[in-house]
Amino acid sequence: MAKMWAGRTGGVTEKLADDFNSSIRFDCKMYREDITGSIAHAKMLAKCGIIEECDKDELVAGLEGILGDIDNGKLDFDPDCEDIHMFVEQVLTERIGDVGKKLHTARSRNDQVALDIRMYLRARTDEIIEKTNNLIEAFTNKANEYKAAIMPGYTHLQRAQPITFGHHLMAYAMMLLRDVDRLHDCRKRMNISPIGCCALAGTTYNTDRRYEAELLGFDGITLNSLDGVSDRDFSVELMSDIALMMMHLSRFSEELILWSSWEFKFVELSDSYTTGSSIMPQKKNPDMAELVRGKTGRVYGDLTTLLTSLKGLPLAYNKDMQEDKECVFDSVETVIMCLDITKGMIETMKALPDNMLKAAQKGFINATDLADYLVKKGMPFRQAYKISGSIVADCIKKELVLETYPLEEYKKHSDIFEDDLYTEIDLKTCVEKRISEGGTSVGSVEAQIKYVKELLNK
Repeated sequence: MAKMWAGRTGGVTEKLADDFNSSIRFDCKMYREDITGSIAHAKMLAKCGIIEECDKDELVAGLEGILGDIDNGKLDFDPDCEDIHMFVEQVLTERIGDVGKKLHTARSRNDQVALDIRMYLRARTDEIIEKTNNLIEAFTNKANEYKAAIMPGYTHLQRAQPITFGHHLMAYAMMLLRDVDRLHDCRKRMNISPIGCCALAGTTYNTDRRYEAELLGFDGITLNSLDGVSDRDFSVELMSDIALMMMHLSRFSEELILWSSWEFKFVELSDSYTTGSSIMPQKKNPDMAELVRGKTGRVYGDLTTLLTSLKGLPLAYNKDMQEDKECVFDSVETVIMCLDITKGMIETMKALPDNMLKAAQKGFINATDLADYLVKKGMPFRQAYKISGSIVADCIKKELVLETYPLEEYKKHSDIFEDDLYTEIDLKTCVEKRISEGGTSVGSVEAQIKYVKELLNK
């Protein structure tokens, strides 16, 4: 079958070349955007007197009919068509005749695909933002439930200081808030219309690009036609933001995997988000968390793919740019799935505060508070630090913890120690003393939750 672009060439290519060149198997995802964009283009052409009003009406009715038939499953995509643009134009021409051939006036597939992908990613970005906000809400709800549950906080994966489980969860809520902020910024730069740039140099027709952009909900137009058709920085930016978000989801997944192990046993994951073993009946595997962690590498690969594809391209459009879609589509679909899965894991997760507290009691994580006790009594911090370290070493030797170390032993290290030190190094006291803004005290965690919920409700 001869192609619509037949002319300079015969328009007949080998089947292998057709398959290699075709993109309809994946760019068909943008059918709604392609048709919506074409409807706006027809309206602009009529407004500017480039086509007759009656032609515009026929084009719009035909395009709306195609959109409805695809939505209803009455029209299947033709795998022999080169791309979604050619498919829509071919069906339109078959249905309304020569009037359908007027639709492509004053545009090229170059600016058409740039338009479609911006519109498609704009909608998906809104979806990602909504799902991320839902996940943040799940984090804050669970944090509120366990805002007073004491657990060990870690550095270097070594027990460091006592915190609350609610405080730990709110750390991820804050990370995800920044992810949402980045997505909003990305969307602003994405929401600029390239339609009317044509192949690379604009058009000789007296078009109204701003009117067409306004019809499609864009904030403005690209101001250089070469730039409008040849860059995909908005895709790279979105994929970078998604990669950052996946990194945050992966870190949380790693902690879920650790916390749900018998070695930690800080949380119990729901059966709905775990699997069993085919041979070991006792196993309950955190497969969903592991897959989120694993898919993060896949998203990183998508970003690298697009950066590598774009890095050596001269202006303007090159066929290499067809490779922009599969990787960005994959990133979008992957992060949406991972957001939903993570939200489900959090909402159904049960924390085990008794186990967290027992772990906190065994790690000497109140040693800093012991040193602070001496400092408040007038001892220089470095001297207090050294004495506290010596006491910890003696506790380990005698198989004691700071709370059970006798006062007479404390006094061997310094006469400053009195009975009140046991109140000061109690884990609950240690947590509640962290009153600085953003700290781990219950009041501070409640303030964090309030802040996040107010942002989500704006």
